[in-house]
Amino acid sequence: MKLNRFLSVLLALFIALPVYTLAQKEMTLEEWESAMSTLKTKKESLVKEIASLKKDIDGLKATLNGMQSYEDCVNEAYQLVGATKDDVDNFRNAVRELEGKIRRKEGPKSDRQKDLDALKRNKISALPEFFYKVHEDLQRMLDEWVEETTDITYTVVKGDHLWGIARKKEHYGNGFAWPKIYNANRDKIKNPDLIYPQQEFKIPPLTAEEKDKYDRLRRNYKPAPTN
Repeated sequence: MKLNRFLSVLLALFIALPVYTLAQKEMTLEEWESAMSTLKTKKESLVKEIASLKKDIDGLKATLNGMQSYEDCVNEAYQLVGATKDDVDNFRNAVRELEGKIRRKEGPKSDRQKDLDALKRNKISALPEFFYKVHEDLQRMLDEWVEETTDITYTVVKGDHLWGIARKKEHYGNGFAWPKIYNANRDKIKNPDLIYPQQEFKIPPLTAEEKDKYDRLRRNYKPAPTN
């Protein structure tokens, strides 16, 4: 109703102002009739435009009335992933907690990757609120995380050999990785078959590629048959 009154007043002003202006000048009858005809045409055009605007407004109101509320849309999305509001709230808190740990580099990094993988497997991560954060942003942050590592020092005891040292659980847990120790201590090891008690060797960490390489060697190893 307020809009209709506003448009009516605007139309009246549009018509009245030119008429007032024309009245201030001396005009012939023909000029007056021509001016009034022009104003009449403009009035008809404005009336049609007002009717068109009212129709558009009514259409927009009908569309708005037919739309779901925001809460209904949210609840429908939750149903699609089989979650309740509490489930989503808990997931949101888990995402925030993991993001904080990654930003603070609370290692080990491998544990944070496991945490992220668990979030990715959760269907709630498919919701628009979480999808890019979980599947892209946090993974990128993890990929950019360069974990600081320190070499372990090991003192050789009687009966040790590089294979056995590499095989220790606290080292690599894989005897095939002995070349890593050998290459890291070439200044102390002249012959990989000859090491001596009291020697101190650095045990550097394996890269992911090296670990995969030595794991494949162990899996594919077939001992020679005995007679």
